[in-house]
Amino acid sequence: MRSSSAFVVLAPVLALAGTAAWAQTSTPPAPPAHTRCKAPEQRQFDFWVGRWTVFGADGNKVGENSIELVDNGCALIERWRGNGGVSGTSLNSWDADTRQWHQHWVDSQGGLLRLAGALQGTRMVLAGSGPATTRRERISWTPAADGTVRQHWEGSDDDGSTWTTVFDGRYVRQP
Repeated sequence: MRSSSAFVVLAPVLALAGTAAWAQTSTPPAPPAHTRCKAPEQRQFDFWVGRWTVFGADGNKVGENSIELVDNGCALIERWRGNGGVSGTSLNSWDADTRQWHQHWVDSQGGLLRLAGALQGTRMVLAGSGPATTRRERISWTPAADGTVRQHWEGSDDDGSTWTTVFDGRYVRQP
């Protein structure tokens, strides 16, 4: 009888221990990675996502650009191919700590830009410079009602007192 009474006493304890172990191993998992970059600020540049034919201010085609969401929507990657053979790539992401967008651009001619900024009204405006230069760059992207996007790139050699247009282009979405 002794062995059966020990079982009666230990059975509930073992059952509870098993429940505690189950509770410890069944904690809710972290949110899936694909839901981590869904804040409204992280979606502000999504209007630029797509495959584009790009035209200069004179209306002539100057190149093609592909912008896609990567890393579970946490970043945008740009792949530029200009008609003159220049190519370039940028990585764009929202930094919640600084409350700014950042772009890191590198091209096939050794060009490098580091830009930061934010949405101003409906325009995304990023500014900065390349390494070892005092020239400032400012680029804005403005979506239009017809689905096109205007990219206006300006440069300043006097610390932003005056700006000159470097590029004024119109992005037309490819079918």
